[in-house]
Amino acid sequence: MNRRTFLQNTALLSAGVYLSPLSAAAAAEFPTVRIPVAKRNFRSKSVEKAIAEFRKNVKDKELTWLFENCFPNTLDTTVTYQLKAGEPDTYVITGDIDAMWLRDSSAQVWPYLKFIQKDEPLRQLIAGVINRQTESILKDPYANAFYNDEAKVGEWSTDLTDMQPGIHERKWEIDSLCYPIRLAHAYWKITGDTKPFDAQWQQAIQATLKTFKEQQRKDSLGPYKFQRETAWATDGVPMSGYGYPVKPVGLICSMFRPSDDATIYPFLIPSNFFAVVSLRQAAEMVQDIANDTQTARDLTALAYEVDKALQEHAVVEHPQFGKVYAYEVNGFGSYNLMDDANVPSLLSLPYLGAVKATDPVYLNTRKMLLSGNNPFFFKGSAAEGIGGPHVGLDMIWPMSITMRGLTSTDNQEIRECIGMLKKTHGETGFMHESFHKDDPKKFTRAWFAWANTLFGEFLWKTYEEQPKLLA
Repeated sequence: MNRRTFLQNTALLSAGVYLSPLSAAAAAEFPTVRIPVAKRNFRSKSVEKAIAEFRKNVKDKELTWLFENCFPNTLDTTVTYQLKAGEPDTYVITGDIDAMWLRDSSAQVWPYLKFIQKDEPLRQLIAGVINRQTESILKDPYANAFYNDEAKVGEWSTDLTDMQPGIHERKWEIDSLCYPIRLAHAYWKITGDTKPFDAQWQQAIQATLKTFKEQQRKDSLGPYKFQRETAWATDGVPMSGYGYPVKPVGLICSMFRPSDDATIYPFLIPSNFFAVVSLRQAAEMVQDIANDTQTARDLTALAYEVDKALQEHAVVEHPQFGKVYAYEVNGFGSYNLMDDANVPSLLSLPYLGAVKATDPVYLNTRKMLLSGNNPFFFKGSAAEGIGGPHVGLDMIWPMSITMRGLTSTDNQEIRECIGMLKKTHGETGFMHESFHKDDPKKFTRAWFAWANTLFGEFLWKTYEEQPKLLA
């Protein structure tokens, strides 16, 4: 079975983890679909307390059922925690794929950060994620996903790239190095704990800086290239694995999007915005924790350079919406106007702290993305939202609806996003990778923890800030 078939198998259920999709009659009664306590990988008292509080105070029984199923899904089913040489070590799979993506693992545990001050085991679990990510980046900063078994070889024997044992996939994506910094910075700010940020972590930051600079491609194409023998065009990189040419303008090349699909123009704008945020966060950390002024200066200088290049090359004039952010550019003047559901996306920029939600260019871009002017915005009888090439036409990603709600300043829009997500779980009680715009029962990936936990984050944020919207 190839990867695409694996990901798109709508009947995919992990043995012993999930029950079969519910009938309409059974769904109306909201039966238990969360796995039994004895089979859960990790149990957090603070997360369980949050679930109980939500259930007590939110009167919509379907929402409380969905929250109880989705919010703890990462902890219930995807984490493996241990002590390694006396230090926390946490391996996090995506769900139905037994591999740890740097991006997904960061995003999956992110919503639990607000509970770690009062939950020591949960804090240790997330410290273990940071430690594992450091180890992975030092192994190969160009890889995006890793195995728990360091001797295991990636399943794609047709990949033409410098593949090492222990690496699941080697698709260079800027966000793979940004997400670990985002997680580390937030963890540090919340706890003040500097133990995970030792010499090895500092080496990983140096590797990140080196990789970003290499992929600015000022003097050469750099050491990375990737090709795959496949029928899926988005799984390979053209031009001998280096991608289509770019004009060096200060932006960083990303051969793949957060969807793991190949870019068209290598300067992926959402990921470059994310890189600016991450570089500045890393600079703050290496200065304050390691007292490494030179590296902090180098990180800050690169952030400034990328930010300046974004101001010069990321904004284009749209005939209907005015100034908007392009999704991809090449530095020669070519650009791609669209968005993809995966984060970082243009829609998610305020969520990542890259732009303000009130930024005029962002607001123009948002209007464009949530309309037929975005080739991957789909509207059907079940819902409307953004998808992407990864799954195909007419397939909406719940993640995009969740992100729309998380970045909205409009109460009615937030309420509508919650309503769409509530009615498109396909009678399973969980979010999925995608669903058909006219039929939520036609979905991909029955077990996709990022989508579940992100939805839980959205509901908890709404509960804390505007609980009336959950009525």
